[in-house]
Amino acid sequence: MPSSNAIDIRSVSKTYGAGEGAVTAVRSASLSIRQNEFFTLLGPSGCGKTTLLRLIAGFEFPTTGEILLDGNEIGAMPPYKRPINTVFQNYALFPHMTVAENLGFGLKMLGRPKAEIDARVAEMLKLVRMEKFGGRKTSQLSGGQQQRVALARALAPKPKVLLLDEPLSALDYKLRKEMQVELKRLQAETGITFVFVTHDQEEALTMSDRIAVMETGNLLQVGNPREIYDQPSVRFVADFIGESNFVTARLVSREGTSAQAELPHGKIVGASVPADFDASGEVTLMLRPEHAVLTAADSPDSVLSGTLADIIYFGTDTFFDVDLGEGRGIFKVRAQNKPSQSFGLEKGARVGIRFEPGAARILRN
Repeated sequence: MPSSNAIDIRSVSKTYGAGEGAVTAVRSASLSIRQNEFFTLLGPSGCGKTTLLRLIAGFEFPTTGEILLDGNEIGAMPPYKRPINTVFQNYALFPHMTVAENLGFGLKMLGRPKAEIDARVAEMLKLVRMEKFGGRKTSQLSGGQQQRVALARALAPKPKVLLLDEPLSALDYKLRKEMQVELKRLQAETGITFVFVTHDQEEALTMSDRIAVMETGNLLQVGNPREIYDQPSVRFVADFIGESNFVTARLVSREGTSAQAELPHGKIVGASVPADFDASGEVTLMLRPEHAVLTAADSPDSVLSGTLADIIYFGTDTFFDVDLGEGRGIFKVRAQNKPSQSFGLEKGARVGIRFEPGAARILRN
């Protein structure tokens, strides 16, 4: 019976070198990537996400642990024997070949009949909406067109898994946004499992079914975009994805995943906590800027107060920087702009801050 998971990674570590000079790029990583899923490995440069991708591809081999494809161990299998293809950052197209020749190259190396190759190339050109470009050299294409060719070439042999190593990083912002939609469409239409590597949090949130956040070789959290954004389990995840405010508080009580925390000036707020949270006493409280609301400084609804240090207009939103005083730093509040709206506030004004119900979260450091 086929596995419900395309990829299973079990306690995989990858260490380069030995002795005092050894560097561990991936540390005891365990995760499952489901069939037909758009799965993203997200994290800053040097976090181990590309190393993990290369381990799945077979370009590197694990120091310890197992990698399974459809339930079968492939950790020691060479890349050419794995039904897995990779799209690289630089696309690696053959500039002396036409688009059609690039698409058919892998199939030709696999010994497929010419009629099958021609039919598959035509199918791939249609899939990436480049039917009119089959006879054009890849060197004559734009960056976005080259990216589509690289995708089509990787999809042509019908791999079980497609690995994508930051393939959008060289594109300009507008084209990058268009290709995010295109990639998601291709994954849905082909039903192939996509494993995508990026350091771009917005890209990950926009495209993924689930996301794994990595830092210094460690897998910190795996979840769908809403879980990763709204329910981070550790401070690094909350800080890396989106903007967050962090306030020191004291844990007053807890029941399951709900808790009460006391803020520095005695106000009590409700907050969610990770299921395996076991801290007591001083804790870190996280709140997204869009889940805070400015109030009058003496409003009974306010839980924090401070001086308005800056007002920053962003087009769709306005950011208010509130200096909490006493060395506690800046608290950011974000409000959506609406037509003919004026917040009627100026720098230096005293303001209060109210938390939206259920928005605060207590984190592990």
